[in-house]
Amino acid sequence: MNTDTKSGGRGSRTREMVLAAVRGLVLALAVWPWTVVVYCLALVSLTLIPLGVGLVTTPWVVRAARALADNRRDLARRWCGMHIPSAYRPLPRTANPARRTYALLQDPATWRDLRWLMADTVAGLVTALLPVVLVCYPLEGFALAAGLWRVVTDGSGGPYWYAFVPVGDRTTALAAGALAVLLLVVADRYAVNALGVHFRLTRGLLTPGRAELAERVKVLTDTRRDAVDTSAAELRRIERDLHDGAQARLVAMGMDLGTIELLLDKDPEKARQLLAQARQSSAEALAELRDLVRGIHPPVLAERGLGDAVRALALRLPVPTEVAVELPGRAGAPVESAAYFAVSEVLTNAVKHSGADRIWADLHHAEGHLRISVTDNGRGGAAIGAGSGLAGVERRLGTFDGVLAVSSPAGGPTMVTMEIPCALS
Repeated sequence: MNTDTKSGGRGSRTREMVLAAVRGLVLALAVWPWTVVVYCLALVSLTLIPLGVGLVTTPWVVRAARALADNRRDLARRWCGMHIPSAYRPLPRTANPARRTYALLQDPATWRDLRWLMADTVAGLVTALLPVVLVCYPLEGFALAAGLWRVVTDGSGGPYWYAFVPVGDRTTALAAGALAVLLLVVADRYAVNALGVHFRLTRGLLTPGRAELAERVKVLTDTRRDAVDTSAAELRRIERDLHDGAQARLVAMGMDLGTIELLLDKDPEKARQLLAQARQSSAEALAELRDLVRGIHPPVLAERGLGDAVRALALRLPVPTEVAVELPGRAGAPVESAAYFAVSEVLTNAVKHSGADRIWADLHHAEGHLRISVTDNGRGGAAIGAGSGLAGVERRLGTFDGVLAVSSPAGGPTMVTMEIPCALS
């Protein structure tokens, strides 16, 4: 039993050693080339900022760098159980490329990602290959001992060096094999740790400072407070609607039914009129309850998803609205709910205040973000500010690290763009 346990333990260590080497090879061959490409593009894009071209290209390059960094964080978590925090500031609420680039370059996380890319092009490759070398180099020693020494020394005029062993005959080839055994023991013990060196280097370069984490905590605290305030206001609205709407109608209907009981024998005609009135009140109360439920969480949103829910919303608008949806899956229920009510608020604002005779809504998912744009051909002049419905939309999106951008010059058109980071199922 003890022998089986020891054998199982050795087998597990061997699998971990080989797996570490394979993962290091994946990092070196499949991941590292993207690091080099993005780093070179970043250097070129930053150089071209004075010429104006970099103002357009830099946001795309920065997003690519963030995607690479997030991918490395994910690999560190899955392969080594290592958590590498991030503290990116939300993307700026502007469609102006110059302001967008300036805001991104002000984010310390942008420069931290670029420093990591620079180090990863050399140190990252070396540390990724450490477990590969530890596991594969002993195999060469075994091959030399098995007879490969004849091939590598044939006609060379000198010995073939394996580490510090000059291989030139059978005896030195066996010495190389013995050294390979020792190296394999070292690999069995340290290959997994060698892979951890790569991710510890990554963690050291990508971990934000305390000031950035404190800023991130402040942002999360503010968005949580906004979410709590919004939820409380929503509950008060539901209570008010129930009290002033359906509840009042049901109370009135109960009084009518009491009166009908008294009139059934004395004045049947009047009783029939009150019955018709009670039936109308019940229908109106039911309609108000349905509207209230739809305002809390529309059934079509739960059953059909965000795209169909927005299409159904557009059909009820008095202004012709075209909806384009490219969503290959569904986001989480909280994200879908926030996005739906944000779109509903923006569409309502467009109908009430823009004077538009046509509205377009576009929903798609790209680069890990749900992007929604609502455009109208109205008079323009929309802005995010206190008392504006757009301020409420911004707070709703902020709960999910989402951002809102508004482009609305005087005379129109107005485009409201919303972005929420999320994954689709």
